[in-house]
Amino acid sequence: MHGVTVIDHPLVQHKLTIMRKKDTSTASFRRLLREISTLLCYEVTRELELTEEEIETPLSKMNAPVLAGKKLVFASILRAGNGLLEGMLELVPSARVAHVGLYRDHDTLEAIEYYFKAPEDISDRLVIVVDPMLATANSAIAAIQKLKERGSHNLRFLCLLAAPEGLKAFREAHPDVPVFTAAVDSHLNELGYIVPGLGDAGDRMYGTK
Repeated sequence: MHGVTVIDHPLVQHKLTIMRKKDTSTASFRRLLREISTLLCYEVTRELELTEEEIETPLSKMNAPVLAGKKLVFASILRAGNGLLEGMLELVPSARVAHVGLYRDHDTLEAIEYYFKAPEDISDRLVIVVDPMLATANSAIAAIQKLKERGSHNLRFLCLLAAPEGLKAFREAHPDVPVFTAAVDSHLNELGYIVPGLGDAGDRMYGTK
């Protein structure tokens, strides 16, 4: 699908397989999510713009590449997005962080907002929105819309798993926002969960039901 990148690195796929297993413990799931998020962050930031600055090595002066522009913003869709956020901040510790609080109504499957906090100058920064699952895409669509209303216009969306139905809905709502994911699964079931999937990412991260 246009605008969708599947990150098929062997380490990503191996760790994802372990996370899918129903008998993987909460502690292991949380650790693997942090590890895989670092690998995903490496890919989603691959095309960041660079500039040069003069530095001095122990041997000589040189013009060396550094990131151009203002620091990134990682926007976590609460609560499960925080699982990806931790590993990404290990790779880019200087990034700013936004939080978008959304939960899915289990009857309508619509996203309900309860919290929003972001840097004031978000319009001047690349924003990478993170949530482990792109299922119905209602939460992701709502989060991106909220960020756009605050002035953000340079956005990317990163998830662990996506469903074809969610990708279709997301691309129709926000065709200007590229999607990065580790896998595109078969379909959504009648409850709006990704199949085969890995269950509810938030519940598996935090040991809740």
